[in-house]
Amino acid sequence: MIHLQRLKIKKHSILPGFGLSLGFIMLYISILILLPLSMIFFNTATMGWPKIWETITEPRVVASYKLSFGASFVAAFINVIFGVLIAWVLVRYRFPGKRIVDGLVDLPFALPTAVAGIALTTLYTENGWIGKFLGFKVAFTPLGITIALTFIGLPFVVRMVQPVLQNFDQEMEEASASLGANRFQTFVKVIFPELLPAALTGFALAFARALGEYGSVVFIAGNMPMRTEITPLLIMTKLEQYDYAGATAIAAVMLVISFILLFLINLLQWWTNKRFAHN
Repeated sequence: MIHLQRLKIKKHSILPGFGLSLGFIMLYISILILLPLSMIFFNTATMGWPKIWETITEPRVVASYKLSFGASFVAAFINVIFGVLIAWVLVRYRFPGKRIVDGLVDLPFALPTAVAGIALTTLYTENGWIGKFLGFKVAFTPLGITIALTFIGLPFVVRMVQPVLQNFDQEMEEASASLGANRFQTFVKVIFPELLPAALTGFALAFARALGEYGSVVFIAGNMPMRTEITPLLIMTKLEQYDYAGATAIAAVMLVISFILLFLINLLQWWTNKRFAHN
């Protein structure tokens, strides 16, 4: 009995100083995250509600909301499709240059966003290496913005799905095939439920990353008001005009909407995990 009590004490004391560590973590998070975010709402409150409403509902600002959230959602959705496909190829197949391809997936993480924006603009302008062969305009349009956001968000999906595929038990696929299921049925009934939570997480990360993107988009967007002007650019414009309250008001709207959307995505992920766990 005494021996079991000693084991229990040791089990709970694996991380000594838990209270102090937790306090330090909360202080660290408060300084780096909670305090800056609270200042957004504090600065916004100095305007007064009528001025806040006028600022955040201005037609030019509303148009930027639609473009930023719409392009981010489309880019994240595209990344889910092709990110899962890339992860599948990297895990399931062997081919020359596989390690190079695997390393290139992380390139958007290391490449400065301004460099990525200039490179994409050079490629997709009407006289660019790719743009001149297309029959439609890409650069300085919402399509160009979506391409830039897809570029910077791809690694999130690939790196979330890849470990799931690596740890997936292929004997389950063999058992499915032995029971008469074809490849499509095996993917839908066996593989897809395992990939879905990771894919949703990758979607959420890519979507959140795209919402706040500035450097890679500002060059290819063209920044035409009511057409190709993203919300982060409007915030920067307000700051350059020393309208800090107006900038924080727009940022607060982005923050609230982003939080709601990410909460819904995480709720969907929780529901998916619960549903397939019971199945």
